[in-house]
Amino acid sequence: MKSILLIGLGRFGKHVAQKLYELKHQVMAVDMIEERVNEVLPYVTNAQIGDGTNEEFLSSLGVRNFDVCIVAIGDNFQSSLETTSLLKELGAKMVVSRAARDVHAKFLLRNGADEIVYPEKQLASWTAIRYSSDHIFDYIELTEDYAIFEISIPEEWNGKSIGRLDIRKKHRVNIMAVKRNGELNLNITSDTVLDNRETLLVLGRYKDIQKCFRI
Repeated sequence: MKSILLIGLGRFGKHVAQKLYELKHQVMAVDMIEERVNEVLPYVTNAQIGDGTNEEFLSSLGVRNFDVCIVAIGDNFQSSLETTSLLKELGAKMVVSRAARDVHAKFLLRNGADEIVYPEKQLASWTAIRYSSDHIFDYIELTEDYAIFEISIPEEWNGKSIGRLDIRKKHRVNIMAVKRNGELNLNITSDTVLDNRETLLVLGRYKDIQKCFRI
């Protein structure tokens, strides 16, 4: 369990708060708008109405005591930048800031952010990849080159074993698991026989996965 300071409770910040609650982390939530603060009260350990660009206010929160500080401000880049900078100056251990564009990310990183998240960009990328093919059910980007895909089993693979197909050697794609009716089977061996009622979780480079599954 981690202690997290979450600043900015718009749509993105609210969803972050809800997910952190599900994961049972301790969250201090902050926003300038009282209504937003009240909406997240059921999901957080504590909440305050305040301005993240106010050094005195931020200092009163004891930012050094949090494992992670998340700046989720999305409607005012200047405020996001100032809040990020102040958090680092006040000794925050880890500052994660939201960015909408690459230029914003560069300024945030130069002014104290340890890591950047792109909610709109990441969701747009996921949506484009997910719905550009009937064979893709989910994907997780690991780096610019590598990703994990949940993908349907090609018809010609049905009834054949992983060892017989020799997918890793031929295509440089690793099969991590098979999924059926929402249940994952991670006990994959060369003798595992594929069934086209299942989906595969595969890891590899984008271009290898695209070539292997013709997407």
